[in-house]
Amino acid sequence: MALSFPLNNAPYGLVAIAAALNAPEHTLVLKPVPAETSTTTSLIPQGTTTKPVKISGQVPIARYFVRSLASNSLYTESDLTLVTAQDNLLDIVRQTIATPKHITTLATAANSASASFLLAEDKPLLADYAVWGAITAYTKSHSLLANLKDLEKFIAWKERMDQRQECKQAVERVDKAIKDAQETIAAEAAAVAAEKAKLGSVVEVPTIEGSDPETDPLDAFKNVLAAQLSTLVDVDIKILYDALEAPRASENGHVALSVPRLRLKGSPAAIAADIVAKFQLNDYVLSTKADGPFVNFFLNHVKLADSLFHKIYDTKEKWGCNKLGGDKKVIVEFSSPNIAKPFHAGHLRSTIIGSFVRNILQANGYDTLSMNYLGDWGKQYGLLAVGFERYGSEEKLLEDPIKHLFEVYVQINVDAKENEAVHDEARAYFKKMEDGDEAALKIWSRFRDLSIVKYKDIYARLNIAFDVYSGESQVTDGMERALKMLHEKNLLTESDGALIIDLTKYKLGICVVQKKDGTTLYITRDIGAALERYEKYGFEHMYYIVASQQDLHLKQLFKILELLGFDWANKVTHLNFGMVGGMSTRKGTVVFLEDILEETRDAMHEVMKKNEHKYAQIEEPLEVADNIGISAIMVQDASARRIKNYDFDWKRMFSFEGDTGPYLQYAHARLCSIERKTEMEVNPKADLRHLGDSRAAGDLITMIARYPQIVRETTRSFEPVNIVGYAMKLSHNVSQALESMYVMGAEKEVAEARLFMYWSARITLGNAMRLLNLKPQERM
Repeated sequence: MALSFPLNNAPYGLVAIAAALNAPEHTLVLKPVPAETSTTTSLIPQGTTTKPVKISGQVPIARYFVRSLASNSLYTESDLTLVTAQDNLLDIVRQTIATPKHITTLATAANSASASFLLAEDKPLLADYAVWGAITAYTKSHSLLANLKDLEKFIAWKERMDQRQECKQAVERVDKAIKDAQETIAAEAAAVAAEKAKLGSVVEVPTIEGSDPETDPLDAFKNVLAAQLSTLVDVDIKILYDALEAPRASENGHVALSVPRLRLKGSPAAIAADIVAKFQLNDYVLSTKADGPFVNFFLNHVKLADSLFHKIYDTKEKWGCNKLGGDKKVIVEFSSPNIAKPFHAGHLRSTIIGSFVRNILQANGYDTLSMNYLGDWGKQYGLLAVGFERYGSEEKLLEDPIKHLFEVYVQINVDAKENEAVHDEARAYFKKMEDGDEAALKIWSRFRDLSIVKYKDIYARLNIAFDVYSGESQVTDGMERALKMLHEKNLLTESDGALIIDLTKYKLGICVVQKKDGTTLYITRDIGAALERYEKYGFEHMYYIVASQQDLHLKQLFKILELLGFDWANKVTHLNFGMVGGMSTRKGTVVFLEDILEETRDAMHEVMKKNEHKYAQIEEPLEVADNIGISAIMVQDASARRIKNYDFDWKRMFSFEGDTGPYLQYAHARLCSIERKTEMEVNPKADLRHLGDSRAAGDLITMIARYPQIVRETTRSFEPVNIVGYAMKLSHNVSQALESMYVMGAEKEVAEARLFMYWSARITLGNAMRLLNLKPQERM
């Protein structure tokens, strides 16, 4: 059996248990590993060499020893009281980390024993060895806490355990294994240091097109790498830079070179091996490894952290942003609900995705203008006006205009199905609106203004705002000019009294732009709107965030703009998205977003109340519940590829485990709690060498450093899932680091370095969450 353990977590108790069970020494091979390589004690039992079964954690391994060695002498299940007492002590051991607080808890539990040993008079049991092992590991690097010396029963018990032969043997074996491992590690480190001193350092950071070392510290490392690689292979430095990517797994290093992307003759694997043989290590790269067609580079993560953390400290909420957009004007049209109809799931997706697109463009240095182009014109508003005359209520209109106008709209549509004359009334009313009738427009304007006030409340809840509220009703001039241009370009054909554009030769069908009664359609107003926007804003690009159901409509619009000869017709893009299934309340009722938000908030509030201790610390629990609930909705939406349909899942959405909105909020709140509990200020002068060579630190630092590149690359796809995936990986790296790199109880210099690292992770996670329109929570 091979027992692997980190150097800072010696398994004295496990080795003593094996000895107490008369296991031959040669059957338990001790394998100490650096703490940065593993933070968990694990056992690979005998007979599992082909595909090893690994048992992790000291308590599970202790239980395995008892079972595998066919002994009930240390742990018997026949006495339920004894089993419960042992399990309670083992649970305390399992939860213990090497801090004064946890060791005090463990010693206090041991002090409550009433027998010579913890639970028996004549001999130690499994719990004795487990508790003794944890205490002994702590006292190897710390003096026994002063307050523990008053625990007389504990002191007497520990002295009895220390004198037992199997415990003495365990200390001797483990200490020798640790000493041998430390000597080996020191020798290897000295060899690497000597090699580095002999090779010297690369310090100059070259400029490479497409890179951004000014705002992206990891790019500086990649530029140095590309420059050095260009001396080893006959490949342009830009191609080398583009071929540097994140490895598929963290154990494969921090940056990988994909040799096939270099398009060199010969075997990629052989070329990779040759590069490793010739590559000179330096201050940026500490080691290299060939892995098939890849060259994996292990960076100096302390050097990277030094430039990275200070860049974050200087930029804070601007960290990850760049100026590549050159302040060019970009319009993003999104959300665009129809007045008098529910603000439904499709509008929610447009709102979430559109606001994300605006945010990611802003982060890349574009001057963005967010526009809500309301569906506020057309025959349906004539129908709505007729309906309000019959069924409208001033009181209900003021209370909730969106819901009441929808109720009126549903009722008048029932009438219209039974009586065609209702449609005639609606058409006549809308004709009055298009002709500028003051009374008709006054009623319509009131419906519109009241609805916008309500929409703004909903958007504020979603942490979203618009620069401009526009609408179909406001493009009369542009629409008329567009119709005139269509006539002049001979693009219009009369068909049964209506005006159409024949786009069949472009496989886009027939497009009706004016009905036979002279009223216009959605496409007509869209042409006029695009014309007015370019004239007013001179945009570099305009994005329409609209469901894939409107693909044909947008293709027709863009083709018409092209046929009209506008030189900016290639500066418009449709970013489409799939539909949401099953987005009703949990009772199955329709479909107003506000109802979904209310139910989400209430459900999250119930989840929060289950933890009474944490709940009592939250100042505004309903507001926090609302924010976490909205995070659940938005992350579930953003986790789906933009074009994919997905089903709204209430059960998964509320989980604090897995890749969910609540999990992201928990990760951020956990980082905030570290800063509160340490009661230390972040020190930008912290000596980051105290982060050591920990792999957990290296993985976290590298993940933080990848953020600016993720922000840049997302402008290619505008996929929110890119940022969601990054935020989840960052949160997982934080969790892994916290397993071994605690701040509380660490030496001051170590604590300062680690706090700076976790603070940098919090800023990065918060910035990523804000790109997704989430409000990062500090407590939950």
